[in-house]
Amino acid sequence: MIMSLEDTIMSDLKVAMKKKDQAGLRTIRAIKAALLLKKTERHPVEITPEVEIKLLQKMTKQRQESLDIYQKQNRADLARKEMEEIEIIKKYLPDQLKPDELKRLLQEVILETGATRMKDMGKVMELANKKLAGKAENTLIAGIVKSLLSN
Repeated sequence: MIMSLEDTIMSDLKVAMKKKDQAGLRTIRAIKAALLLKKTERHPVEITPEVEIKLLQKMTKQRQESLDIYQKQNRADLARKEMEEIEIIKKYLPDQLKPDELKRLLQEVILETGATRMKDMGKVMELANKKLAGKAENTLIAGIVKSLLSN
């Protein structure tokens, strides 16, 4: 049986507590809180694997933005914390596709949608986001789609 993200988080939280892993505790608690907020927001949504992936990607992106700021300000102590949290969050995301594999899959999506020019990018991105959810960052997908459609 496949464990849900919530079950995995609870299990990992116990392990982090036993190990006294501060970075793990901090990050896992943040994920747990984000899931709880998602469940109890004004218009609650069902927590599907796709919703979990988007939530984890958002958390990763927020930490990456903070990391960039801390690095520019020469705050190595704060930057290190963000890097630790990014690595922990990534453990819960699907493995990322390699660029050449991603390009091949996007070429298939373009053929499937019948896209031939930049005006078709929207429908390509819509299908690509469904098929590749969590397996590649949207900015990377968009960049490859642009290059493929502009050729």
